[in-house]
Amino acid sequence: MLTIDVEDWFQVENFKGSIPLSSWSSCESRVEKNTHLFLDFLDIAGSETGNGKRPGGPLRATFFVLGWVAERFPGLVREIQARGHEVASHGFHHNLSNRCSAEELKKDLWQSKKILEDIVGCAVEGYRAPSFSINEEVLGILEECGYSYDSSFNSFAGNKRYGNIRISPNGKGIVCKTIRNIYELPISNFQIGRYIVPTGGGAYFRLIPVRVFEKIVQSVLKLKNAYLFYLHPWEADPGQPKVKGVPAFLRFRHYTNISMTLSKLSFLIDRLKDVSFISCGGYIRQMQLDYSN
Repeated sequence: MLTIDVEDWFQVENFKGSIPLSSWSSCESRVEKNTHLFLDFLDIAGSETGNGKRPGGPLRATFFVLGWVAERFPGLVREIQARGHEVASHGFHHNLSNRCSAEELKKDLWQSKKILEDIVGCAVEGYRAPSFSINEEVLGILEECGYSYDSSFNSFAGNKRYGNIRISPNGKGIVCKTIRNIYELPISNFQIGRYIVPTGGGAYFRLIPVRVFEKIVQSVLKLKNAYLFYLHPWEADPGQPKVKGVPAFLRFRHYTNISMTLSKLSFLIDRLKDVSFISCGGYIRQMQLDYSN
């Protein structure tokens, strides 16, 4: 499963110290152009070729859209749906979910869900917390707000922003049970003994040599028959503005290899010709699981 977290370059957590929410409206927005770049890429990569249709079928992804973006670019959200992809929620203001008060988070989740549903005209079932900032309390509020699944659990413990929840195998693919009426689709990392190697996407995908990354994906697919990873539209935009005053490590993590993202993704998809790329909601339905749990 390929998932795209639809947010603009100035909304990432790494830049919060330099670009506050109050200044977002004055920043150059590039999210519409960059998201269309991914949509066109998926259309081409999943289309018929000279040898016939792709064995794994068309490429379908889940786009976790920030409400702030959806409010300003409703046409983009409709385009995502029209091209056969799933629209899900990434919250509204890109605040870390597990650091919000219950009231703030509930408002954020309701607001995001409502604006997306008003645009696409159908239920929005899924959610991904900004920076994977999930916890048990967040799951409870997700349930209260009418979401059916979450895809925020990242088992890598090396990033302090990432949250933690209790999950247990469901017996069907990588879908997990939580203590709430919410299914969990965790990010796919690579485990070596008791060590977790972050291979879920984002900067890790850009930094790991693509042939190594492909071997990791193949290994996980062989073990679990599914792999879920993520990217952001700004990760394919080397022309985005360079933010000043950001620590060197964060600059490195954000900008390194962004000119190679789509070529690496193209290589990976080509090597996974027989693999189906399906949306998160589609995967849950494929596993014959009832959203109501």
